[in-house]
Parts: sequence; C-alpha cells; structure tokens
Amino acid sequence: MDYLPMFAKLEGRPVLLVGGGEIALRKARLLLAAGAKLTLVSPELDPAFHEFGDRFTHLAEHFTPQHLAGQQLVVAATDSLEVNALVYQSADALGLFVNVVDDPQRSSFIFPSIIDRSPIMVAVSSGGKAPVLVRLLRERLESLLPRHLGGLAELSGRVRGKAKQVLVSISDRRRFWERAFASNTLGSLVEKQDWQGAERWLNEGLDKAQSEVGEVVLVGAGPGDPGLLTLKALQQIQQAEVVLYDQLVSPEILELVRRDATLVSVGKKAGAHSVPQEETNRLLVEYARAGNRVVRLKGGDPFMFGRGGEELEVLAAEGIPFSVVPGITAAAGATAYAGIPLTHRDHAQSAVFITGHCQGDGKEPDWQQLAVTNQTLVIYMGLMRSEHIQQQLVDHGRSRTTPIAIIERGTQASQRVLTGTLAELATLAAQAASPSLIVIGEVVALRQQLAWFGEQGRAQAADASSTDLKLVSLA
Repeated sequence: MDYLPMFAKLEGRPVLLVGGGEIALRKARLLLAAGAKLTLVSPELDPAFHEFGDRFTHLAEHFTPQHLAGQQLVVAATDSLEVNALVYQSADALGLFVNVVDDPQRSSFIFPSIIDRSPIMVAVSSGGKAPVLVRLLRERLESLLPRHLGGLAELSGRVRGKAKQVLVSISDRRRFWERAFASNTLGSLVEKQDWQGAERWLNEGLDKAQSEVGEVVLVGAGPGDPGLLTLKALQQIQQAEVVLYDQLVSPEILELVRRDATLVSVGKKAGAHSVPQEETNRLLVEYARAGNRVVRLKGGDPFMFGRGGEELEVLAAEGIPFSVVPGITAAAGATAYAGIPLTHRDHAQSAVFITGHCQGDGKEPDWQQLAVTNQTLVIYMGLMRSEHIQQQLVDHGRSRTTPIAIIERGTQASQRVLTGTLAELATLAAQAASPSLIVIGEVVALRQQLAWFGEQGRAQAADASSTDLKLVSLA
C-alpha cells in the first residue's frame, strides 16, 4: 500500500496554498469546502478567486520558507518546477504534510478523486499512476451513488442515539439499520425528501423492532455461473444473516455470501435427500422467528421445480414475511451456454419444461403432447428415468433420430455437453453426472454452428476438461 487512505478534519486548521492559477483555484475550492483556514501565497491571482470573497488570506509575494511558520498542511500548485521543489523541500524538512500537484515524487500526501455525498465521502486514487482510470471509476461511482445518500446519512445520525438506547446488542442494531436502508418505504420517503416522514418511520420502526420476527427471501441463484446472478440476488445474499442453500448452488456463488452469515446446507440431490423438506421448512420458520434476515438460496429459479411455492406456503401459514427474487432457470441458462436455442422459427415454435421426477402416485405426463415435433422438450432431473423417457417418447411418435443433448453442470467452467439422438438417450445418460439437463428437439442440431462456451478456447471461464461427446447413432 503506497498511501494510507484517511480523511483529515481541516476545520479551522491553518493550510498554506502556494500558487494563484487555475490549478490552485481547484485546490482552494476543496480546502475551503473542508473549512481550512487558508493562506494563499502568489504574486498574482486568477480573477476567479474573487468567488471566495474574504474567506482566505492572500499574500501577494513569492514563496519563501518563512511562509511555512504555523502551517499544518502545505500545497504547491504553481507552474514553476523550482518553486514547487523549494516548497516540498522546505515543508518536508519541517515534517509537514505537503502535496505538489501532479508530482507524486514530491508529495507526502495526495488528493484523491472525490465523490461527495456529505457526510458520505468516497475517495479513489491510483497514487498518481493511472489518473484516467481513476476518473472513469469516479464517473461510474457517481452514477451508482444516489444524490440523497448524504441526507440519509444525516437522518441516521439523528436517530442513532435512540437506536443505541432501544437496541442494546450491536447485532440487533446492525440488523435494524440493514433492514431500514434496504426498505422501499424509506427509500421512497428519502427520494421525495420527506425527511420528517422518514425520521418518523425510523422511530416507529425502533419502537417495534424488538418484537419483530425476521423475514425470508427466496432467491434464485441461477444455473451456476456467478455472473448470471441478478443484482438483486447479489444484494440479498450479501445482506443475509442466515443462508439455507441447496447442493445445486455452486461454490463460486456461496463465496459471495457475507462472511459473518450462518450457512446451512439443506442440499437435495437425486436419490440422496440429505435434509427432508419438512426439516427445511422448520429451519426457515425457526431462523425467521429468531429475528434473522434469512435467504433461502436455490439453484436456478426457485419456482421452477424447486419447491419454492411449497416453502412459501409454510411461511405464509406461520405469518412470516417473505419475498422472492427470481433466478435464471437452467433451461434458459444451460441451453444458452451450450449453443442451443430453445425456440427457432424453422425448428421449434414452442418449448416445454418438465421434471423427470413423479409424485408418489406415479401419475405420468401427457406423453402424446410431449412427443410432438417442432417442439423443444427440456427435462429437469431426468437422468434416472432416461430409459423410460426415451421409450415413452418413441412409443408416442417421436422419431428415434431426433437430436438430443445432455448438459452437465451447465454454465460452469466444468460444463460438459453430450449430444446424440433420442435412440441414444439412455446410453448417454449413463455417462452423465448430476446435475444435468436433458434437451430433446430439432434445435439441438444447431449446436454445431452456435456453440460458443468452452469451444476452441473462446470461453475464458471454461476448464480444459470441458467436453462435447457425441455417440454414433444406434438408430
């Protein structure tokens, strides 16, 4: 670390600025905005300095080391290398912090690029090595940070004392503020600059904070690639105090969960339900009743064969507040990464998603409808019943030469795609590992042209072991 980032309180402190041109003018604005007691040394001043009125002292002189007497901070902003060098050497000899503009080698402190949302301040610096990059970062941050952020900080400062009295525990206070800042109600009041209404809402929240139950957010983690997480999903898992996750959630996504959160595996895998659904339901209610912000993290989309609806029914019956953040389902994500469009004007006018698992009563789907041509059939969790699926589709009229694909660990660096025909489905499935997605339909043939992820080294995230296996037709 070349520099220690810190924020200096300059209110009423003596600061010397050497220079009277445009660059010195910019530094004067910053220093005066921070409340510095500014002395400016320069034989001449840019006329724009008149905007400051009598808020600084001007010495119409050339700099001498005597000007440093009594100063605590020094800035050299002249166009003379000799003068700037003299300022630096003289100030450094006295142990004063000194900045020579655009000369990091002669500076014991530097001015970062500042995003001002007072009292919220964000500073970005490259130590003088990449000023253009810093400017681009500042522009990006300016667009991300709302204008009312400073007012929100002032508001929280007024309520902070009461929060300490009402909520003795640090964790309880943190939980209260996290929920408040994430609230759409507070956000709406602040955006309208209804500061009295916002303060009243916060105080009312404190009055009932100790008796409140927590909440559960059902979050879709997508098919595996952390880049496919929605922004809202990322926000939720980074705010969660407890995360209950499935085995389908990739390790890379779990790495994004906040470090102090409690992680609870309630993973389910074909043929190996490590945690019964009833136990998962019980844990959701228990953690929420304890006042926690709980995220139920599911692979793909929580409402797509993920029992999300069943879990929310339990929460609704128990009076637990909940919300849902959708995710990219495997059918959309894995097929896109495999170069297989779900629909195509020439090959498929519809797409149907089904699960390979059946309810306990063993009720079969309408195979006649599933076997029609010009339709893409996507089967979740179908490996174990692949032979049955293959037979039913053929028996109901689907051609044995229909292209099929099995996408293993879709969108992840270790993605593997096995392609063949419907006649080969059971044979291919025996070579695949869970989680895998089965895709059946004419669109699979387009993969030869459209494959992009992990192909010929074009996907940086793809592992060298990514494989595309095609069997000789058995038809």
